[in-house]
Amino acid sequence: MSEKTFPFLKFHRELPREVPVPVRIVGFGEINGSYANGDAADQASRCIDCGNPYCSWSCPLGNRIPQWLKLVKEGRIEDAAALMHETNPLPEICGRVCPQDRLCEGDCTLEEGFGAVTIGAIERVVTDEALQRGWRPAVTNAPTGRRVAVVGAGPAGLAAADRLIRAGVAVDVFDRYEEVGGLLTFGIPPFKLEKSVVRQRREVLEGLGVQFNLGIEIGRDLAFATLVADYDAVFLGTGAYRYVDAGLPGRQLPGVHAALDFLIANARRLLGSARTDDGLPDLTGRRVVVLGGGDTAMDCVRTAVRLGAARVDCVYRRDEANMPGSHKEVKNARDEGVQFRFNRQPLEILGDAGGVRGVRVAETRLIADRHGRARPEPVAGSEEDLPADIVIQSFGFLPSPPDWLAAFGIATEADGRLRVGAAGLPYQTAHPKVFAGGDNVRGADLVVRAVLDGREAARSIVALLGISVRDALL
Repeated sequence: MSEKTFPFLKFHRELPREVPVPVRIVGFGEINGSYANGDAADQASRCIDCGNPYCSWSCPLGNRIPQWLKLVKEGRIEDAAALMHETNPLPEICGRVCPQDRLCEGDCTLEEGFGAVTIGAIERVVTDEALQRGWRPAVTNAPTGRRVAVVGAGPAGLAAADRLIRAGVAVDVFDRYEEVGGLLTFGIPPFKLEKSVVRQRREVLEGLGVQFNLGIEIGRDLAFATLVADYDAVFLGTGAYRYVDAGLPGRQLPGVHAALDFLIANARRLLGSARTDDGLPDLTGRRVVVLGGGDTAMDCVRTAVRLGAARVDCVYRRDEANMPGSHKEVKNARDEGVQFRFNRQPLEILGDAGGVRGVRVAETRLIADRHGRARPEPVAGSEEDLPADIVIQSFGFLPSPPDWLAAFGIATEADGRLRVGAAGLPYQTAHPKVFAGGDNVRGADLVVRAVLDGREAARSIVALLGISVRDALL
């Protein structure tokens, strides 16, 4: 094998430069820089175009990864960005927040032995560069006179809006928050996703003709019946914000916080829109324990470090190999000083009316079960108390279906997820004009799957409206 024939022998896997840990933990800026001096092209050239693109098959969106890597290798940045947008309405965001180690890069043919192609970093850098150069996705279909309301400006709603507006459908997006993005803005911290990136995507969509109506809560400020009456279809992308309550004794003590409440309060502080009822705790010099092992838990521990906590522990009831969060986020948290307590089951939050003083945990052993995932079982007599001043619970999140759904015959599952696709078109609810997707259908899941749902729901809406689309977007 030669370096000329196989560039992956010449160019080793290299990610963009990271901001040094002592610098990055004193602020909330993104920790990854950009490629420079042709590095993106060199890294893209490592793709061997293996003929059976496992990377594409493992991407929920089916991104045409080998094809746009080839364009990047050739220096065709705008063409690469255009091809990325054919399957992914939010490539610069997915490039930042997707767990590529568990998706495309994890299935890269080069992963074993040579190191996967840096797909996520290339996607992010190339999209950023194309947008900075002034490239924009285009509306290639004439206006149809049809109108769709999108409820929720998170990743599912933004993806649906992108596909609908580019199909010639007028789109009005409604969201209760003061900024677009949903959890992209208020849940994911800026060290993973700078909010200027979300604002730029808003500008791109507005340039295409999408209208955003912010600070409007459907059912409070505007009746859902008005949307059903005034629009040809409605898409619900309302997310999952209700935290899973593990029922721990002591969870009502002062100093115990839900993960999303904590992250949203900090996001508002950074955006300059903090509210008196946000309840963001002062972590300076405090001992913080985060319960949970997903990406949201990693966001919490890394945020706590930046807010000046003296010590941050992450308690997870399984081992590191079984963590649901991204491996790179666990590494980042560990690099930033977070202490991990694996195989520990929280039993009780300790304290009194004056506040939290600790968390009682028990050691666990993993037992294989018929569902294929190891089940944690507490070890008798292994209890210990971890000191804590602040406890953040991150056990997962569920949708909170609004009361007004029932009046329109929109059914939900027992856990609050909206029921779709049972009859009729994919993502269609029991009401023929109403579609839904993202976390309100799946439960808390990856951003990329919410984007997929928004994209595919738009496809169903276009089919419902009988629109003939002239390009490959839908």
